[in-house]
Amino acid sequence: MTGDGSQAAGGALEAPLAPLAAVIARHGLQPRRALGQHFLLDPGLCGRIARAARPGEPAVILEVGPGPGGLTRALLEAGASRIVAIEKDRRCAAALRELEARFPDRLQVIEGDALAFDIATLGCARVGIVANLPYNVGTRLLLRWLERVAPIESMTLMFQKEVALRITASGGRDYGGLSVRAQWLCACERLFDVSPKAFVPPPAVVSSVVRLVPRAAPLAPAESGALDRVTRAAFGQRRKMLRRALRGLTPDPLALLRSAGIDPEARAETLSVADFCALARAWEALQQAGGR
Repeated sequence: MTGDGSQAAGGALEAPLAPLAAVIARHGLQPRRALGQHFLLDPGLCGRIARAARPGEPAVILEVGPGPGGLTRALLEAGASRIVAIEKDRRCAAALRELEARFPDRLQVIEGDALAFDIATLGCARVGIVANLPYNVGTRLLLRWLERVAPIESMTLMFQKEVALRITASGGRDYGGLSVRAQWLCACERLFDVSPKAFVPPPAVVSSVVRLVPRAAPLAPAESGALDRVTRAAFGQRRKMLRRALRGLTPDPLALLRSAGIDPEARAETLSVADFCALARAWEALQQAGGR
C-alpha cells in the first residue's frame, strides 16, 4: 500500500485516501502514554501484518486499538470483507469515522473498551482478531479471548517481544503458565519482530507479531480451572523440583506425580503442555476422591 492509502495493483481501495499524516494532524492525534499508545504508521509493515492475518478468510476481522487507522487501511487493501474496529480513544475513533464513511459496507467503528467487548455480539462463527495491542493490556486481552475462543478462527497480534516469547515457548525460562494456556488451546507461532523505530513514539522494547490459531479441540483433556491451579503451583517455584514445588497444592506431591506419570525430580519448565494436562487430571481426580 502506498503511503497515502491509494490503490496498489490488484488492491481493494478504489481511490486515494487522505494521507495518514494529514489525518493525524487534523485530529490532533498525539499518542497518549496513559493509553499505552504507540502508533504503527509504516505502510509496508502494516501491509505485512495484514497479509499475515489472512483477512480474506474469516467472515469478520475484529481490529482492536486501530489508532489512526494505518493497519485498518492495510486490512482493507488486503481483502477484508468486514472489519469491526474497536477504539477506546475518542480522538482516534473520530478519525476512523472518515474511513468508515468511505467504506460503509466493510468497516464498522465502535468506540469502547476491548476488555469489555463481547465477541459474541458480532453474531459470527468465524472471527479473526488483528491488533497492535497496547503493552499494558495485551496479556489481559489474550487471556480473555482464550476464555471465549469458540468463535475465533485466528488471532494475529503484536506484543512486547518478551510476552511473545512467553506465549510461544516450549521450555526454558520463557515457558510458563501463559505458554501452557495459549498452546493448550491454540497453535502458536511468532512470525517476526518489529523494531521500536517503526512506532510513533518509539517504545523502549522490541515488539513481535504472533499468530494463534485455535485448535478444533484442546491439545489434551483437562479441566480449565485444574490446569490453572497446577501450572500456578508448578511455576510459582520453578527452580524447585516438582516434588517440592507442588507441596502447596497437595500434602503428597509424590503420589500426585506418580498418578500423572511425571518424574518427581523434573522441574516445571521441562514439562510439555500434555504433561500439565495429565497433572491437572490427576489433581482433579484426587480432589474428587476427597484428597488434597
